[in-house]
Amino acid sequence: MTDILTLVFRTFSSQTGQKQDPSVGPPPPSLRCTTLVVGEHRLSHSVLLLAAVTAASELGIRVSFFAQTRIQSLPVCLQRCSATLNPEGLKKIAFSYPRTLEELLQQVASLHESPSPPSLIIVDGLDGFLRDPVAGSHAGFHSGEESCAAHLSALLCDTAAFLTEVLEQRGSSSAPCRIIASFLLNVDSGQESRDSSATDPILVVLDRYFQARCTLDQDRSYEAPAAAAQEVWRIYLSGTKCPEDCEDGPALAQEWKLFTFPDGLMEFKLV
Repeated sequence: MTDILTLVFRTFSSQTGQKQDPSVGPPPPSLRCTTLVVGEHRLSHSVLLLAAVTAASELGIRVSFFAQTRIQSLPVCLQRCSATLNPEGLKKIAFSYPRTLEELLQQVASLHESPSPPSLIIVDGLDGFLRDPVAGSHAGFHSGEESCAAHLSALLCDTAAFLTEVLEQRGSSSAPCRIIASFLLNVDSGQESRDSSATDPILVVLDRYFQARCTLDQDRSYEAPAAAAQEVWRIYLSGTKCPEDCEDGPALAQEWKLFTFPDGLMEFKLV
């Protein structure tokens, strides 16, 4: 999944917010196929939409996008480059709006029945499903947010593994099936997201299942005014080594900066 996020950051890294040269190909598929985006909802929502549209339009893969709230509009940077987006590719995104955790579980579990399985599963706002007052009340597992988090994470990983096998058996170049989900920490606003794992028990559970994390932290220095930006965010891509990694290879560690401008444009820069 980090390969798609890296493609998103590279694609929307020009000064104008327009897409870069479409001939620039995506990075090779990552061994880390499950990624958790941790940070402020408004920003993580935009990043997930960018990932969905980039994956469908640029890579031509099918995307299943789950969110509790109906999406009203695309980020401005996507609207600005709508003329260059592949309309047939955008048809590959299937949006679903489960209201409760139980509905989300049912819809994810039904993905294996799809005649055209997705290669990317996106869940916008895990916290909204897991911190719902009735989240742990449905039959099938113990009540409690941590148990719900483990149950949902395990189902997502098992579904992705099954769909990967299906895609590989069909000889599809869209394998493996990846997962990206967002989560808002339940911590003090002054505390950085990347330093808050130990303070949120749900995140501790999620980290056991997601191989990589994309952490969004606001940069409150003077860089935003200097760049005529509204906000500057630091984006950290991190992850532990996978068993399939080369023995001497490093763990995933990458840092980007995201500039958001008053007109709604977004610009990524590799640090």
